[in-house]
Amino acid sequence: MKTKTFFLSTILCICAVGIIHAQPVNQRGDARFPNETPGIREDNVRLVDWQPISKLVVKETRVYRAKFPVIDIHNHLRRGLNPNRFKEYMEEMDKAGVWMVVDLDGESAGDGYKQNLAAAKGQSNERFKVFFRPDFSKIDEPNFGRNEAARLEAAVKQDGCRGLKINKGLGLGYKDNTGKHIPVDDPRIDPIWEKCGELGIPVLMHVSDPVAFHEGPVDRYNERYDELQTMTSFYGDAFPYSKEEIIAQRNRVIAKHPNTVFIGAHVCDLAEDLGRVAMWLDQYPNYYCEISARINELGRQPFTARKFFIEYQDRILFGTDTAPNAEAFRLYFRVLETDDEYFDTTPAHKLQGRWMVYGLNLPDEVLEKVYNKNALKIMGMYKGGAY
Repeated sequence: MKTKTFFLSTILCICAVGIIHAQPVNQRGDARFPNETPGIREDNVRLVDWQPISKLVVKETRVYRAKFPVIDIHNHLRRGLNPNRFKEYMEEMDKAGVWMVVDLDGESAGDGYKQNLAAAKGQSNERFKVFFRPDFSKIDEPNFGRNEAARLEAAVKQDGCRGLKINKGLGLGYKDNTGKHIPVDDPRIDPIWEKCGELGIPVLMHVSDPVAFHEGPVDRYNERYDELQTMTSFYGDAFPYSKEEIIAQRNRVIAKHPNTVFIGAHVCDLAEDLGRVAMWLDQYPNYYCEISARINELGRQPFTARKFFIEYQDRILFGTDTAPNAEAFRLYFRVLETDDEYFDTTPAHKLQGRWMVYGLNLPDEVLEKVYNKNALKIMGMYKGGAY
């Protein structure tokens, strides 16, 4: 009888506890704290719209000008602009201490590069440099490589172009007349790579996007979900070459043309894995990297990134990939020069992943090389300490 009574009592206690914990929560409050005033919530807010304001109290350093004159090796001044825009760009550059900007919009199609050169020279021969872009729409024409190499040589020797730009259309967009995507290591392009080596000009290559753009659908697991609402995802059958395949194509080109200097845009298109980038820099002495549009990646791995910059300080170049803007430049400087914690770099570009960044606090010797010395060396403008 005692056992039966104990059993029934236990059941009643469990039920009572369940009733207490199962009681409904006030729509605007919490039943655990009945005397508290409930917070006011905004209805119908989607997580994708969430833009939290950090309450973390940390040091904020305003870097108005870089410690050393800056060369932005990766910028876009756009074709056919009114020359007055270059004056506006110079004003923004002067505010932030940017000495020189490289315009990568020197289209060879229709000799568009001449328009940009004329506009740049109309403002300053020293402050703006233009890189030539091959016209891959002609790749099926006889002697495409030699013909385009000859046009490149004229653009450099006669007009003043200072390098070659390859965009991600090669490998991901451009097709030949068979409908096949043109691979980065297509042998028809070889004469152009060789000509760059002969002329002593660098090739700046952007051949893929962040890993999340390529490896996986745009779903809740994709760390670039927000950004990919307006950007192109390269995941799926429409793109026959994976990111790994495109990188392998690029690396074969670099290995095949050791006398040509190649610059890997956006931290060699793999800022998420600095260990592999370091491996490529070790493997290919003619390969360099620039940091444009990737301070959000570098700043979220500050310890690894700082070590990378120090070890490869002779192989890294500064770039932004945004039209000259003083505040955008200053955010780059803050990442590179300070030890600030947990700040947002979105204003430098746009939302590029939901995370904050940390400063790398690089030594002055490293900063000067990244800001200007390495670019001057690659473009043949720096000789043993003299400009």
